[in-house]
Amino acid sequence: MRTPVTLLLELGLILTALSVLGTVARRLTFSPVPLYLLAGLALGEGGIAPVPAAGEFVETGAAMGVVLLLLTLGLQFTPTEFTVSLRRHVPSALVDLVLNAVPGAVAGWLLGLDGVGVLALAGATYVSSSGMVARLLADLRRLGNRETPAILSVLVMEDFAMAAYLPLLAVLAAGGPWWQALLGVMAAVGAVVAAFTASYRWGHHLGRLLSHPDAEQLMLRVLGLTLIVSALAELIHATAAVAAFLVGLSLTGDTADRARAVLSPLRDLFSAIFFLAIGLSVRPDELVPLLPAALALAAVTAATKVLTGRYAAARDRVGRRGQWRAGTALIVRGEFSIVIIGLVGTLNGELAPLVTAYVFVLAVAGPLLARLAGALPRSLEKSRYG
Repeated sequence: MRTPVTLLLELGLILTALSVLGTVARRLTFSPVPLYLLAGLALGEGGIAPVPAAGEFVETGAAMGVVLLLLTLGLQFTPTEFTVSLRRHVPSALVDLVLNAVPGAVAGWLLGLDGVGVLALAGATYVSSSGMVARLLADLRRLGNRETPAILSVLVMEDFAMAAYLPLLAVLAAGGPWWQALLGVMAAVGAVVAAFTASYRWGHHLGRLLSHPDAEQLMLRVLGLTLIVSALAELIHATAAVAAFLVGLSLTGDTADRARAVLSPLRDLFSAIFFLAIGLSVRPDELVPLLPAALALAAVTAATKVLTGRYAAARDRVGRRGQWRAGTALIVRGEFSIVIIGLVGTLNGELAPLVTAYVFVLAVAGPLLARLAGALPRSLEKSRYG
């Protein structure tokens, strides 16, 4: 088999560049995600050093990155404690929907988009990036914080909402009949509910089946099952992110701890590729003209996400400092917004570059604001909750 020299060279240069950027970020004590995004912008089409041979690998690696991020995040929690948190945060999900979908819908109406375009922009401003938030919480060492269950509850309910939203949007964008859209929504929602129920009731049996004393066998079994379940989820227009999270949630105890240990290096590699891919999807010449509109929309929806996070954390009786951390962690948008662009971008010429610029602005600004929230004075912990 002939070795693809150009591919190897480009990947080697990409990984070396990411390593240097990661080292700089660690020394400055902030998440390397914004630097990875900027690297993608520089290496993408229209950038200063395009890497065309590595494009297919980066695209595949990005999908793997989202799956691994959500899988390892699910491994941090048990089904029981997470189910309790979900029930508590149904009001948080409603607040999230109203505060963050409405600005996108209003912006779409002001821009003169049609109904599908308005619905698409509302979805893009509503849903945070589960993958980016998962990486951000790990980078900032906040997985054990009191506000983290509230953040995850909001994210998972957004992902559940996407299971209904994406099939609906896909049918409407293709001009399909209403009954086809309804069937797609019902199938996706039913599959997600069934998967969550199976994870909650029979997840402990899954742990026994996958457990193995050999680390390689454990990694292959857990990753193989996760990819199969994620593929099935995508097949019915649900989300691979939810599927991967539920697989991780199903594993508990020693199996979860060992799986997290063996999968962490893979997660770090492919999550870096995921953030690079978002940057690669942006053309600098399309980004600059739309920055004013994207910045205005980003400022509004960053504020509404902060309000959402603060409300959700307050329901868990978290102090004000933790509420700010929760709010800023939810700011970033990413993979779902890009999927939305793919579904309707050809129908509305201005929508795709606007949403791309909007996602890029928040993907860069979100981690920086989250880092700043962690530096707030400890006096803010004194609240009416104690």
